[in-house]
Amino acid sequence: MSRPTRPCSTIDLDWRGGIARQISNLRDRKQTFQPKAILRSVLMILQLAVGALVSAINIGIHALVTVVAVAIARSAGLRRTERPRLLLMGVMIATAAVLNLAHTVEVLVWAWTYDIVEAAASPDSDLLYFAFVNYTTLGYGDITPVQAWRLLGPLTAMNGVLLFGWSAAILFEVLRKTLDHVGLTRDDLIP
Repeated sequence: MSRPTRPCSTIDLDWRGGIARQISNLRDRKQTFQPKAILRSVLMILQLAVGALVSAINIGIHALVTVVAVAIARSAGLRRTERPRLLLMGVMIATAAVLNLAHTVEVLVWAWTYDIVEAAASPDSDLLYFAFVNYTTLGYGDITPVQAWRLLGPLTAMNGVLLFGWSAAILFEVLRKTLDHVGLTRDDLIP
């Protein structure tokens, strides 16, 4: 009883000599040199490397801003006040504004990257708008990337989703800590 054969490009890890047979089949098959396939692979790796580098820069920016936002929230939240709700609103507004500024700077980093690698198909494209659309995952599609840099859009979106989630976590933690400090409980917030 024989087993069905698989394409010779797969490797069978069974103990009956399948590996040797398949290696022999690969050697016997005439392989042609395909420079386009190699170029596509290199370009994909380059896109991933550029996207990873820009994402790492943005994560660094966000980490720095997180430290600043938490310090601002902590210093403002430690004040004693007659109006704790007003203090809470001020702390939350300041924290959200700082995080919003961080996201804007991070989008500017992506727009600058798009400009350097000439990622937009049209030379007169608004790269800041293109970066915002990708970063926020809107995906309007009115500006499209060139074929060689098409992975930067999804990488930008992944970076934006990660950093928006991080910002939401920061806002929640600042809210929680400030509520604890000023002594406002859930019952106090309901009129």
